[in-house]
Amino acid sequence: MIAIVGPTASGKSDLGIALAARLHGEIINCDSVQVFQGIEIATAKVPLAERQGIPHHLLDLVPPTYEMTAVEWATRAREVIQQIEERGNRPFFVGGTGFYLKALTTQFCDTPPVDPNVRMRLQDLFRRRGADALHRLLRRVDAPLATLYSPRDWSRVLRALGVRFSTGLPLSEWQRRSPVRATPEAARLHYLVLRPPREVLYQRIDRRVEEMVARGLLVEIETLLAQGVPPSARAFQAHGYKRFVEHLLGQRTLESAIEQMKLDTRHYAKRQWTWWRAQSPTVWLDGFGGEPAILEAAWRAIGEIDASLPGPTASGTAP
Repeated sequence: MIAIVGPTASGKSDLGIALAARLHGEIINCDSVQVFQGIEIATAKVPLAERQGIPHHLLDLVPPTYEMTAVEWATRAREVIQQIEERGNRPFFVGGTGFYLKALTTQFCDTPPVDPNVRMRLQDLFRRRGADALHRLLRRVDAPLATLYSPRDWSRVLRALGVRFSTGLPLSEWQRRSPVRATPEAARLHYLVLRPPREVLYQRIDRRVEEMVARGLLVEIETLLAQGVPPSARAFQAHGYKRFVEHLLGQRTLESAIEQMKLDTRHYAKRQWTWWRAQSPTVWLDGFGGEPAILEAAWRAIGEIDASLPGPTASGTAP
């Protein structure tokens, strides 16, 4: 299985569609914001007319208020993988959420489900007091995990607190009792990582933000708020939406929202590069996904991956 990954705005979708078209592929979304319905403009979802007939999976799955975890995404992804391969086609993962793929290739510790009442109380605390308050609480009840999780990683902090108050045991203790291990998918997944020139990527990010605003990003957010989606919804915490929600709440000017979104997105791209450097096996592609030379380099890389595997691939071999 091939994952087309890399920083935001690097052309992952372009490359994924081009490779899937050549190799009887189907695309599985691994972007944590593209799973939300109604969240369109700032996620850069590929319009249906531009997908070249390639099936896309795990897009527009849940409403913006839904708490989609990486483990749930991985469970859904395994079902889709099986369906794709039963059709004789090849799965291509496309997206920038590394932790989703980590959940696919890693068996995390066994923990019981979080009590829904506990989850709602913690979410209310998050809305009223913010991520720093959640992290301070985690330091009191599960200090080992608090040293690993940043306050910005509020969804994981929320999960750890939910486990602690639902079971009486810290999540770090559950992890100690049930250590992580690789899943069968870990041996099958190969990463093609896009690495365009940093300054050129940053220029593209800045242009993309301005284009999103011009295409009606604010109207999209206003519509969702009017439909009852709360400002604290999971989908609105993404870097493409958070600052504009703050603007609509009167917390910053539009100009500030635009500039902060550009900065947030550039920082996010840097974190993505850092994440992919720690993964394996990876092939780095020094350019944007839409460049013909990068497509050919990716094509050759898949051929080399296939040639190294025992037996035929599920859907044919690249040259």
